[in-house]
Amino acid sequence: MSKPVVLIAEELSPATIDALGPDFEVRSVDGADRAALLPALADAHAVLIRSATKMDAEAIAAAPVLKVIARAGVGLDNVDIKAATTAGVMVVNAPTSNIISAAELTVTHMLSLARHVPAAHGSLAGGAWKRSSFTGTELFEKTIGIIGLGRIGALVAARVQAFDTRVIAYDPYVTSARAQQLGVQLVTLDELLAQSDFVTIHMPKTPETTGMISTEQFALMKPTAYVVNVARGGLIDEEALHTALTEGTIAGAGLDVFTSEPPKPEGTAFPLLSLPNVVVTPHLGASTDEAQEKAGISVAKSVRLALDGELVPDAVNVAGGVIDPYVRPGIPLVEKLGQIFAALAHSPLTSLDVEVHGELSQYDVSVYKLAALKGVFTNIVSETVSYVNAPLLADQRGIESRLLVDADSPEYRNVITLRGALSDGSQLAVSGTLTGTKQIEKLVGINGYALELPIEQHHIVMLYTDRPGIVAVYGQKFGEAGINIAGMQIARQAAGGQALSVLTVDSPVADELLDEVRAAIDADLFRQIEITEA
Repeated sequence: MSKPVVLIAEELSPATIDALGPDFEVRSVDGADRAALLPALADAHAVLIRSATKMDAEAIAAAPVLKVIARAGVGLDNVDIKAATTAGVMVVNAPTSNIISAAELTVTHMLSLARHVPAAHGSLAGGAWKRSSFTGTELFEKTIGIIGLGRIGALVAARVQAFDTRVIAYDPYVTSARAQQLGVQLVTLDELLAQSDFVTIHMPKTPETTGMISTEQFALMKPTAYVVNVARGGLIDEEALHTALTEGTIAGAGLDVFTSEPPKPEGTAFPLLSLPNVVVTPHLGASTDEAQEKAGISVAKSVRLALDGELVPDAVNVAGGVIDPYVRPGIPLVEKLGQIFAALAHSPLTSLDVEVHGELSQYDVSVYKLAALKGVFTNIVSETVSYVNAPLLADQRGIESRLLVDADSPEYRNVITLRGALSDGSQLAVSGTLTGTKQIEKLVGINGYALELPIEQHHIVMLYTDRPGIVAVYGQKFGEAGINIAGMQIARQAAGGQALSVLTVDSPVADELLDEVRAAIDADLFRQIEITEA
C-alpha cells in the first residue's frame, strides 16, 4: 500500500519532518504559488502551512482526499474553517507553541519602554552621547495590570513578579481562586487602568474586544503609564492611542501587532511609527527558533493522530478542546462501546444518548459524544470516520445525539452507557467502564443484562431462552471448529427467562459456523463483534 501523502507548503524546521516519522510520503510545494499549490493538493492527505498559504474553499475543493490542514502557528486567518468542516477536513494549529515567546516579548516591551532602549540605541548609533535624555524607571514595586489572565497572561504574571511588582488583572472568566493561585489580584477594568504603571493586553480579538482600549480608557490611566499589546491588532484603538501619546495622556506604548499589517497603508505613513515614545516590533510574538520548532513538532504530531483517525486535542473544528487527563482514558472505551452498539443494532439508529455516570460527570466529557459517534460509524460507512466528520455523518442520517451526565453510579466509580432508539421502535443500550489501576476496559451491560467482561478484539453475543445444555452445545461446536473461547459471561434477569451470553474468542468465526450455532440454540439475538482498535 502506498503511504499517505503529507504536503509541506512552507518552510518548516527539520524537527517537524522528523516528528512526522517514516510512515508518510513527504512532498514540498511553494504554498504561496497558487498554480503550484492546487495541483499538488490533488492527492494530499495532509497539508502543513504557515501564514503564506491560503487554504480557502477553492484549495480545499482541489484536495479530494485531504484529511487535515495543519497550521504551524496560532492564527488561522488563512484557512476557511467552515469549508474544511463541510468537507470533513480537520483543521489543527499549535495554540501553545508561542506562549512563552509571547510572554517574554511582552516583558521585553515593558523593559524597553521603561529604559528607553530603542531610542537610546538610535541616539548612540547616530554618534550622540546623551545619557541624561534617557533616564528611565524601574519595574521594582510598580503595578502591572494584565488584561486577560489566560495562558500568556499567567506567564507574564509569573515573570514580572520576579521584579517584585504588584500584579493586578481583569478577566471576567477567571475565578478569584485561580487568580489567587497565580498571586494576582482581580479588579475591574477601570480599576486596573487607574492603578497600573504598565498595562498589557492578552485578550482574543472578538467584536466585543475590538477597540476595548480607546479614548475613555486612556483617560483613566496615569500620565506616567505605559501600554503594551503583543496579542491582537485592533484591541487598542490606534487613532485614540496616537492622541493619548501626543497629548501626554499616557507615557508610551509597546506594540507588536496592528490593525493592518504591515501597519502602513500604501502611499501613506503610519503616524504611530514616528512617535518617540512608541516601541514597535513587526509581529514577532512567535518569532523565536524555539516557538517555530514547537509549532512544527506540535502540528506534525497532530497530523499523525488525524491520519490515524484519532482524537486531536488541538483541532479547532472539533468540540471538546484540550482533554482532561482523567477523561482521556475513557475515549477509546467509548469508541469501542460505539462499535459494539452498531454491531448489535438490528435496524437503523434514529437517536443516541451518551450517558456518563459517576465522578466523570464533574469534568468536561463532551468529547465522549464524538467518540461514541465515531465508534458507531467506524464499521458501517465506507469513508474513514474521524472526530470531524462523525457528527456530520449523524446529521446526514437524521440521527439526534445527546450527552447526559449524572453523578450517581452505585456499582462502579464511572459507567458510560450508549442508549439509542432504533427505527423499528426498539431500544438498545450498552455500558462500559474502566477498572483497576491498569484502567481495563470492560463491558458491564447490554440491554439491562449485567456483565463484567474485558473488551477484546473478537466477541460473540447470544440471547436465547435459558435452559440446560445450551453452553455445551455452542461450546462443542466452537471447539470442533478450532475456535478457542478465551472468556465468557452469562447473565439473566430471571430463572427460566432469556439469557445473554457474551463470549471472547481468539479469532474471527466464519459466517457458516455462526449460522449453524444460531440455529442449534434457537437464538433470538446472535452477533459477532469485531473491534477495530481506537
